[in-house]
Amino acid sequence: MSNVKYSVTFVRHGESEWNKMNLFCGWHDVGLSEEGEWDALEVSAAALKRENMLYDIAFTSCLRRANQTLEVILKELNLTGIPVRQLWRLNERHYGALTGFNKRQMADIYGEEQVQVWRRSFNIPPPAIEPTNPYYHAIKNNPRLRHINEQDFPTTETLETTMERVVPEWTDSIIPEVRAGKRVLVVAHGTSLRGLVKHIQDADIMKFNLPNSIPFIIDFDESMKMVGNIRFLANDDTVLKAMEKVASIGGK
Repeated sequence: MSNVKYSVTFVRHGESEWNKMNLFCGWHDVGLSEEGEWDALEVSAAALKRENMLYDIAFTSCLRRANQTLEVILKELNLTGIPVRQLWRLNERHYGALTGFNKRQMADIYGEEQVQVWRRSFNIPPPAIEPTNPYYHAIKNNPRLRHINEQDFPTTETLETTMERVVPEWTDSIIPEVRAGKRVLVVAHGTSLRGLVKHIQDADIMKFNLPNSIPFIIDFDESMKMVGNIRFLANDDTVLKAMEKVASIGGK
């Protein structure tokens, strides 16, 4: 398209150990599962390699599952020397008191509708995490997060409040690099990326689910307005199946 001036590539991290167990993860810092590592290599990196994608700078969160995904991609693309900026404001949303609990069990207790509202609504938060939650202290004392000011450290979040931290990072940290002509890669999480997509295209995000591992590209014009549609680097059937998997509460 003739009016495309810039393009940015985004990747949602591969399956984590807690994705595998169908647990609410949020700010708890788990690594990739074996399948997640395979996906980072054979889905994310492979798709970018096929397209001969090159990058000058990468942005990611402070959480291991996104960092590991990015490391695999950069190694496979022979780009381990480029600058990487880890920004806590790109972290996944904080799932509050749901952290560590199985999504299916929560649906059985609170009802599917309520759990999907907590997962997918714009501004209805789950209950806040309390010190009695078994993962509260692991999150608060995570050395990767110790630089975050107390007043900025969430106890629960919605898509709306996640956007309140993600969008300024996009505007202040990422867009200047794009405008400077840098080829930018962003590797983050389901909700932080959903928030960015909502900001960029102002879409109804409630039913929009981002698949793990499949890279997607957004094109922009001179004024950083989106041009055309999101371009996933996979065939439509693969993307649809991956989206349906993300949307499901899962379990038996």
